Amino acid sequence: MSGQTIVEVSGLHKAFGELEVLKGIDLHVERGQVVCIIGPSGSGKSTLLRCVNLLEEPQQGKIVVNGSEITDPDVDIDAARTKIGMVFQSFNLFSHLSVLDNLTVAQRKVLKRGKEESERIARENLAKVGLAEKESSLPTQLSGGQQQRVAIARALSMNPDVMLFDEPTSALDPELVGDVLAVMRQLAQEGMTMLVVTHEMQFAREVADTVLFMDGGVVVEQGAPDQVIGDPQEERTKTFLSRVLNPNHQG
Repeated sequence: MSGQTIVEVSGLHKAFGELEVLKGIDLHVERGQVVCIIGPSGSGKSTLLRCVNLLEEPQQGKIVVNGSEITDPDVDIDAARTKIGMVFQSFNLFSHLSVLDNLTVAQRKVLKRGKEESERIARENLAKVGLAEKESSLPTQLSGGQQQRVAIARALSMNPDVMLFDEPTSALDPELVGDVLAVMRQLAQEGMTMLVVTHEMQFAREVADTVLFMDGGVVVEQGAPDQVIGDPQEERTKTFLSRVLNPNHQG
């Protein structure tokens, strides 16, 4: 770890109407770290992630990404967002564009890269996710797992400082999950800074530097995976993990 802070979240509050979803979240991510966020549905995990690139606007608190305060009213959010890669549950690919065009369109429009350079970078990233031979396919011709890997390659093509993954495997058939997680493991090994909302506990245990357990809009427990998943201290964490790790267990 370089010790360089890439994401700093302090005192983050977010409400939708009367419903307070985030109740004062603090989060610190250094370059090259993988932080996995776990917790029950409705605990605020995805909302936290969406606040980090201002897809949701917090009511209160401060978010700094690689030195740029994105909660500053004067920030150029489009410029800031180019450095934050986002991979959603649903793949959000342009269905009428080829895989290659899906990877080059933002490079050319947002980063103003030329056709040749953007295609070269796109092909490098398609090869990285194991889909070099699919560049001329349409998204509808691909499996869900392949579409998600294209979505990852698209995000990588923007050279982000940090990658946000919002339950990237939750919409996939079980047999397709492994290919996506393998790509994410490889990114982690290469030193990509990653914030991952996931219910894949084995992945979190193996890949994360830090695991955050959220429930009811607060961080209940955080620490190394062996600590949070292997030896949780908080009752809420224990209850959640017993349900997730032993789905047949009637807790």
